[in-house]
This record gives sequence, C-alpha cells and structure tokens, in this order.
Amino acid sequence: MFKFPFGVSELEGCAHRGAYDLTQHADASGKSMEYADEELKIKYVPHVIEPSVGVDRCFLAVLCSAYAEDVVNGEARTLLRFHPRVAPIKAAVFPLVKNNQQIMDKATELYKKLQRRHNVAFDAAGNIGRRYRRMDEAGTPFCITVDFDTLDEASPHFNTVTLRERDSTEQRRISVDEVVGFVTDACE
Repeated sequence: MFKFPFGVSELEGCAHRGAYDLTQHADASGKSMEYADEELKIKYVPHVIEPSVGVDRCFLAVLCSAYAEDVVNGEARTLLRFHPRVAPIKAAVFPLVKNNQQIMDKATELYKKLQRRHNVAFDAAGNIGRRYRRMDEAGTPFCITVDFDTLDEASPHFNTVTLRERDSTEQRRISVDEVVGFVTDACE
C-alpha cells in the first residue's frame, strides 16, 4: 500500500487464485495437474498465488515521493528530490555567461567529460537562478557552474567550479578534475 496525494492505493496486487486456474487448465487439456507428494503419499492440485506489479504505479509512487515545495530566500520553489541514483539527469553544467568563448569552451569540455558516464544537461539560457530552478524542477541533484574564477590563473579558485546541491541549495567550489568522480560517487 502507498499513500498517494489522491489517496491510498496498492503498489502490488497479490491474488490467491486457489486451485482454480490449474483445475481449469486440466479440464481443458485433459492432462492432470495433480502433484504427488511421495513423503505424505497424497496427490493434490497446487494453489496459485498471483502477484501483480505495474511499472506505471511504481513510477508514480517514486515521482510522488520526490515531489516537494519549499521556500528559499523568500521565494517558493517546486522540485523533485530524486536520489541521485534514480535522477533522470545526474548533473547540469552551466557557463556563467554565454558571451565569453573561454567560459563556453571550458563548460562544454566539462559537459562532454560528464556525458561519457552520465546523463547530463547543458544550459546557457537565461540567468543562473532560473537555470537552477529549471534543474530543481527536473530533479537534477547537482548543478556545476563554470565562471570567471575557473579561468583566472591569479584567482585562488583557478580551475575550480561552483557545485550547487539541489536539496540544500548550498554552493561550494571543487576542482574541475574532481567533478566526474564526485558525480559518479554520489550516483552509486
């Protein structure tokens, strides 16, 4: 049983069919469906237990469990809190701006590295906050932003990216070289 937003419903049906199915089969085929128990020295028609589970209902249960609404910095947001293992999109890569070719190139390079192992998204449209919200709604657990500090050799954040976690919205810097390993570990 699962408590859906629209009421309680079963995820898996379990029908006790008794001996009905095998008896009907025996009558129609003319072959006995009796089982001989040598130890007890008896014959009987086995009873059938028929479990039934549907992928659609299981998927709906996962979707309903992941659905959430909360408030971040005074602004309401809708999100899917999928565990990283079941999230359809594992991470999204964002160039901070799309009018800087070096940032676009670095973001594209990181996207292609991640794409070899995971289903990831690349988004350069709109402001960064809206991109985060779109990925929250899709259930993407991690957003990775390539910014000016990523490319600035004089910056203490050179060759790092901003990693934002969907559930907490916390952001931290991690090395570009650690991104693929981090996402892989989180998704296993």
